[in-house]
Amino acid sequence: MARGRYYMARVIKIGELNQERLQNAILEAPIVPIGKFEWTITDVEDGRSSSHPFIFGNLSKYSRDGHVTVIDEPAKQQQQALAPNLLEASAPFVYLPEFSGLAYMHVWNGIQEEVFPRRFKSIIESAYDNFFVDCTVEPIADYRMFYQRLHSLDRIVELSARVFPPNPLFGRLWSSLDQYIKKRGAEEVSVKEATEKKDGLNTKLVELIERILENPRYQPEEEPDIADAAMLMAADGYGSGKAIGMEHGEEVIVRTSESQKSFLYAKQPDPVGLANAARLIFENVSAERNMRH
Repeated sequence: MARGRYYMARVIKIGELNQERLQNAILEAPIVPIGKFEWTITDVEDGRSSSHPFIFGNLSKYSRDGHVTVIDEPAKQQQQALAPNLLEASAPFVYLPEFSGLAYMHVWNGIQEEVFPRRFKSIIESAYDNFFVDCTVEPIADYRMFYQRLHSLDRIVELSARVFPPNPLFGRLWSSLDQYIKKRGAEEVSVKEATEKKDGLNTKLVELIERILENPRYQPEEEPDIADAAMLMAADGYGSGKAIGMEHGEEVIVRTSESQKSFLYAKQPDPVGLANAARLIFENVSAERNMRH
């Protein structure tokens, strides 16, 4: 069975976009023209009534006026023939509302992992005429990969993150930041710290991730500082984060998106099977980081 790589992300809903409206947009997706292709969601399976709700679909890219090569038998020549609505690429995905979680397949030279979030966003927002809705797909970082990249830095000179209020899960170590965002009524918060001092920033980000990997129930003596908390929040899929540091005298940039968590599964998946596989990964992520409702 041919397998593809599925990437893990969370869907951030802002403005008038809520859980119900997001799911309705997936089920009744509009057709969105982008460049020379049309984009929509096809082959939808509504599993919201199951014990573990999910929605399965394919992000599909097609040509209105496609062409295929055929054989003219009498002339024994190849010819171009019209193929209306010719499918160019299709990426299966599953959405799990209990995690605001999305698992989507990377399609080489068709719908790459960095393209899928943008096209998904365009379709969901177009379902509501782009009026007071914002849909953002943010990657979930693999903590071990993220830790290894940060640990290789001799010092960190800049931390920046843009984060959004979580729903329904939150991370225990950044719960104070979560409460702050909700108290302020903010839909997003941006944090940036930078220094030119030779020792870099006084951050405990690397230590925090290391301790969480050793023990998901790790509790620091003090609440993590706001920039560290925002980076953890971004790594959990509720935003985007970036660390700039020095490694052997060279500047290195480490982004949360570059360590995106993924898994292998069938390229032509059974919807229920894919939903179960993705749920197991999301449950492991929640357990690994001791996330709570």
